[in-house]
Amino acid sequence: MRGEAETHGGVGRPAQYARRMTSQSSPTAQAAPTWSFLGPAGTFTEMALRQVAPADVVLDPCQDVPTALDRVRDRTADAAVVPIENSVEGGVNATLDNLVAGAPLVIAAEMAVPITFVLAGREGTALADVTGISTHPHAWAQCRGWVHQHLPEASYVAGTSTSAPAKALAAAEDPGRLDYQAVLCNPLAAEQYGLTVIAGGVADNPGAVTRFVKVTRPGAVGPSTGADKTTLLVQAPAERAGALLTMLQQFATRGVNLTRIESRPTGDALGRYRFSIDVEGHIRDERVQAAFIGLHRTCPFVRFLGSYPRLDGAQVVVPAGTSDKDFIVARSWVGDLLDGRTL
Repeated sequence: MRGEAETHGGVGRPAQYARRMTSQSSPTAQAAPTWSFLGPAGTFTEMALRQVAPADVVLDPCQDVPTALDRVRDRTADAAVVPIENSVEGGVNATLDNLVAGAPLVIAAEMAVPITFVLAGREGTALADVTGISTHPHAWAQCRGWVHQHLPEASYVAGTSTSAPAKALAAAEDPGRLDYQAVLCNPLAAEQYGLTVIAGGVADNPGAVTRFVKVTRPGAVGPSTGADKTTLLVQAPAERAGALLTMLQQFATRGVNLTRIESRPTGDALGRYRFSIDVEGHIRDERVQAAFIGLHRTCPFVRFLGSYPRLDGAQVVVPAGTSDKDFIVARSWVGDLLDGRTL
C-alpha cells in the first residue's frame, strides 16, 4: 500500500522457550502448530485460543501482545491469539497499534469470551488486608466501580495481563515486598495458581464480553462465506474540511456497512489519526473491493488486516444495487459502450 513503511520487530527468547523449541526438532514435533498468546496460562486469551486451536497445538504464552504478534512475524509461532475489543472499554490499543507497527499480519478468525472477575489473594488474605490490587488495565476499568465502593483506599498496580499478577503473587517468596495483596483475574487463574477468592462478582458490568482474534501471516485470501467481516486500517486524506466524510463515502456509496470504527493517533504529530475499521463483507465481494480501490485512490495509508467469518454467523444483508452481479453487469455495460454496442 502507498505510504506504508514496514518494520520487523524481533524479540529475544527466554531460555525456557529456546529449550522447548529445541525439543521440537524431530519431524513429529514440528508437525504440531505453535500458537502464541497473551499469557501466562489462565488468561481470558487462553480461553479464547482453546475455542479454535487444534488439539495438538503447542502453547507459547507471552508477556504482552506485541511479543505474541512478533512470534508470528519471526515464524516462531504459526498463529497468535490476542484481545482486540471489549464491550465496556472498546478497542485494545496494544493490539490495534501493533497490527500496523510491524510487518503485515492478518486476522483469520474471531472469538468471544464472557468476562467474569474475582478478587483473589493468598490464603488467609481478608478484604480488609487489601491496600493494593493488580490486574490488566482493561480488567481494572471493568471493576473500578466495585473497588471504589468496597476498597476506596486501595491503589492500582498495572499488570501485563489478568493472570501475570496472579502468578507473581502466588510465587512470591516474600509477598510483603509486592505493592499489592490481591488481584483481579478470572476464576480459572485463581484456581490454577492456588489463590483464594476473596470476593466474586466484582465486575461492574456482568454482561461484559471481550473479542479476541487469531492472527497469522498474510497468504492467499480464502473464499467469501456470505457471513464475513473485514478489518482494515486507514489514514484519512490530508487535513481539510470533509476529509473524514470523503473516507466514509467510499463505503457508503458502495453499500458497505461499518460495524466498528476507532481513531488511533499516527504517533508522528498531534492531530493526525488513523482509523481502525471493521466492515460487513469480504475482500472478495465486489462492493468491498470497490471501497478498497476508492480508499487507495484517496487516502495516504491503507492496510488490509484480513477477511474472516463473523462470530455470530449472520449473513450480510447486501443493499440493492451493490451485489456482485450488479457490479459485473455494470462493468459489462461499460464494456459494451467502449466497443460501440450502445443501446
